[in-house]
Amino acid sequence: MAARRLDPERLLAAVGVQLAALGAQPWAGPRTAAALGAACVDAVGAAIDVGLKPDAEALRGATIHALNVLAEQAPGRAVEVRIPPYGATQCVPGPRHTRGTPPNVVEADPVTWIRLVTGRLDWSSATGSGSVRASGPRSDLSCYLPLSLAQPT
Repeated sequence: MAARRLDPERLLAAVGVQLAALGAQPWAGPRTAAALGAACVDAVGAAIDVGLKPDAEALRGATIHALNVLAEQAPGRAVEVRIPPYGATQCVPGPRHTRGTPPNVVEADPVTWIRLVTGRLDWSSATGSGSVRASGPRSDLSCYLPLSLAQPT
């Protein structure tokens, strides 16, 4: 699956709303999709840390950005990662599927996904508690998580 494009203006608005909810200063960094996607991940993670419900647009941007980063850092088509309702990607080297339900599937809700990709939750705890559903012999993403989500300068 191709990476989903993120609109920088939409991301900027989402980061602004999330940062305002946190009482933080407005975004003053680069206005690229990559930088703003990473900023969404940071802001949503900060909201989760303080017990705030993440802004829906910021959570959407953070989720899609993290899926795109995973696809870049673990290229392949052996595993399908689904984070409804925001997106899905295929990643991890190995045999690819072409039709029907893929043999290796990972599915989580968006907040759990952000907690995983930022290191706030580890893979074994997430799968053990059932907050991440992983099926198939290649579905263990623990060697890819947390993601390297450093903001570009």
